[in-house]
Amino acid sequence: MITIDLVESLDAYRESLRVRLGEPYRTMLGHFRHEVGHYYQNVLVETDPGAGRYLDECREIFGDERASYQDELARHYRFGAPPNWGESFISEYATMHPWEDFAECFAHYLHITGTIDTARESGLILQADRVRFSMQRDVVPLPSYDDTPIEGLLEDWKWLSLCFNRVNTAMGKNPLYPFDIPPAVVRKLAFVHKVIRETSRAAG
Repeated sequence: MITIDLVESLDAYRESLRVRLGEPYRTMLGHFRHEVGHYYQNVLVETDPGAGRYLDECREIFGDERASYQDELARHYRFGAPPNWGESFISEYATMHPWEDFAECFAHYLHITGTIDTARESGLILQADRVRFSMQRDVVPLPSYDDTPIEGLLEDWKWLSLCFNRVNTAMGKNPLYPFDIPPAVVRKLAFVHKVIRETSRAAG
């Protein structure tokens, strides 16, 4: 079961919460994708047969989910994120508990793959000799990144997100994707990428 907070659909509430929490991005879709991450961690990683393949590695990368959630929640809201959190996490909220770290990374994986797929369906191609970026090659979104390591997916995303951020700015909006992805988060996204690909292939 995936549970979402419907009050997040109210623009004024959601925006006031975003400002109060100091978040650069908060949308109903982002909330839904985060909750989907919780669901799939339980189904694909923590429940057999996936637990036998992925649970130990998940704990190594994200931390031990058996840590008290209530204690970690209280710590987070009392003290906030640790210093230099951006070196290891995609968001401050991800620092709260391993479950939240996984869900945040899963949501970002869906943000990235969904937006790239939309760009591809729209026929968008970034030509290296026509954009004002130091690109070494054209960026042609692939129909599928199943056979591509996470680094290849994120390389395409780096340039596409720069383009999308500029488009948003041209309309007086905040950047579409206002996040940096440090190496530690690349490793986490690689794990999500692997679990999704391998589970999909096993399902036929």
